[in-house]
Amino acid sequence: MKKLFLTPLICGLLGIMSCNNSQPGTAETTTTTKEATVSSQASVQDDVSMKDVVKIAVGSKDHSTLVAALKQAELVDVLANPGPFTVFAPTNAAFDKLPAGTVDGLMKDDKKADLQNILQYHVTTSSLKADFFKDGMTIGMVNGDKVTVTIKDGKVWLNNSAMIVASVQASNGMVHIIDGVLLSPASK
Repeated sequence: MKKLFLTPLICGLLGIMSCNNSQPGTAETTTTTKEATVSSQASVQDDVSMKDVVKIAVGSKDHSTLVAALKQAELVDVLANPGPFTVFAPTNAAFDKLPAGTVDGLMKDDKKADLQNILQYHVTTSSLKADFFKDGMTIGMVNGDKVTVTIKDGKVWLNNSAMIVASVQASNGMVHIIDGVLLSPASK
């Protein structure tokens, strides 16, 4: 009876020991692996999987202002997480519609909280496809304020100031490209 009990135990221990990949001279590899797990989700290089909302913005020449703002507001890593998120992503041309100096002013360190508030007003914590939106509905945004949806001639408008011009599925939600910057009631 003891032999029957000890045999699976010994086999299990040998199996566990054989799974241990550390061998003499591999300490540097182990350290590198540990460092990689500490780095942020946004830094993961993956050219095969579906892109997350951040990688979609980074890969678009029309969203360089948004990407710079996300970096300045320290929101890149947050939006690279699993989500789900719906991001209403203003184009560079949308930012250009703001009064002169607005974007430059918001990119200053002492305006980081204001920039975060504006960017968080472009994000909700669910994955909403374009066909989900109904005329008159309101959507709660990450900053605590709400966006009102209007449907005009089959087009989706947000707060009657920005229209969804395209939508892209992301691995962690949806990106709706918009032609205007949404300003929350608190930042107007």
